[in-house]
Amino acid sequence: MEPIDWKTFKNTLLSHPDLRLQFKYAEDKFVDPAYHITEIKQAPIISVDCGGVLNQWTEVIVQLWVPDGAEPTEAMKVSKALSIIDIVEKLLSLDPFATVKIEFGNPEFHTRQMFPKEMIIADEIMLVDLRPDAVQCKAISRGGSCGTSNSGEECCTPAKTKVELKSLAVAAETSCTPGSGCC
Repeated sequence: MEPIDWKTFKNTLLSHPDLRLQFKYAEDKFVDPAYHITEIKQAPIISVDCGGVLNQWTEVIVQLWVPDGAEPTEAMKVSKALSIIDIVEKLLSLDPFATVKIEFGNPEFHTRQMFPKEMIIADEIMLVDLRPDAVQCKAISRGGSCGTSNSGEECCTPAKTKVELKSLAVAAETSCTPGSGCC
């Protein structure tokens, strides 16, 4: 699954301001329509993977929250989401190429960040279909093995160096002994 960047996400919203914005977080599970967009975060990520490679990318995280005891309503219009984005972008320049994630949780679903898999237009709704993030080994995505090859080479261990042992024994006539005056 190719992640959606902020520019694509926002442009899709801009193309459909009159639709209702709904989020699907699991099979037949939808974020309660009383949700609020409580925060939009920009997170620059800098990491070093198990193969010793420096990685950098940016994420824009849209946080959704459903207040306790919220009355069922229709989901907010895309135009309302765009007005929140406008407020954020007046104070924070969001990277157009940043990966978009949606952060959500409820009592039956632990809070997590998910990727918008696709944005589906149907009837009067824009449905953002979310998929959970997955753990990955970047060394494998670069063609490395991370310990999965037949040779057993692993990206996670330091390079092996051959150590040559040399005899440190010294001939008796050249050695220093107590009382010989060599020291």
